[in-house]
Amino acid sequence: MQSNRFKFYLLCFGVCFFLFVLNITSGYADEFKVAGSKEGPGDPAVSEFSESDDFEAFDEFNEFEDTQSADIYDPLSGYNRFMTGFNDHFYVLLFRPVAKGYRFIVMKPVRQAIDRAFDNVTYPARFVNNLLQLKVKRAGIETARFFLNTTWGIAGLFDPAKNYMGMEAYPEDFGQTLGHYGAGNGFPIVLPFAGPSNLRDLIGYAPDMYMNPITYVRDVKVSFAVGVVEHFNALSLYLDEYDAMRAEAIDLYILQRDVYEMRRKKMIEE
Repeated sequence: MQSNRFKFYLLCFGVCFFLFVLNITSGYADEFKVAGSKEGPGDPAVSEFSESDDFEAFDEFNEFEDTQSADIYDPLSGYNRFMTGFNDHFYVLLFRPVAKGYRFIVMKPVRQAIDRAFDNVTYPARFVNNLLQLKVKRAGIETARFFLNTTWGIAGLFDPAKNYMGMEAYPEDFGQTLGHYGAGNGFPIVLPFAGPSNLRDLIGYAPDMYMNPITYVRDVKVSFAVGVVEHFNALSLYLDEYDAMRAEAIDLYILQRDVYEMRRKKMIEE
C-alpha cells in the first residue's frame, strides 16, 4: 500500500508539473524545435553500433522515411516540443552515459535475459488485454508461454516457449484494447522522461500499471530500484538504434511523434 500511495503522489506531481510546463512554454516552443536535429558525422552519440542486429523495435523506421506526416491534431505542440527538448537534454547528459556504463559492465546476453524476465512479469496485462479483445487463442498461448518460461525458463530469464515450442508472444496493452474497439488517438502527449504517447495510451497506462505485479512491491525503495534497473536495461539494448534515429532527425519531435503513432496503429491492427 505504501508503494501505491507513493505512485499516487508521483502521478499528482506529474499532472501539476505538466500543467505548469504547459503554461510557461506556449511562447517558447520554437526554441526547442530543432532539439536533437542532425548532428553531423562527427557526433559521438552515434559513433558505436555494436548491438543493433538483434533488436527489431526500431526496424520500422525505414518504412516511414518517405511518408509525409499526416494531419495530426496536436493542440499541445508547444508543450510537446518543449518536453521533447527537455527529454533529449536529459538523455544526452544523464540517461545515455549511465546506459553506456551499464552496457559496458553487464554482458549483452545477461541484459537480454533480464529484459525477458521483466517482460515475463507483465503476463497478467497481456493475458487480460488479449481476452478483452476476444483473442482467446492468443490469451491461451500467452498463458502457456508464462508457465513454460517461468519454470523451464527460470523465472523468464530464457524463452524456451519460443525457442523450442515455437510459441510467439502476443503483447497487448489497454491502449491497444481501446484502439481495437475504435477509440481514437486523442492527441499527442510527450511525457517527462518516458517520451511520446497520446491521450488514449495515457489513459490505458493506469489499468496496465495495476496489472503489473511490480506495482505491489510494498517497499518504495525496492520498487523504485526495480523500475530504474528495468528502464536502463531496456535503454542499453536499444541505445544504438535511438542514437541513429536522433542523429538523422531534422525535427526530432515530429519524427518521434509520427513513428510512435504509426507503430501503435500497426500494433492495434495486428
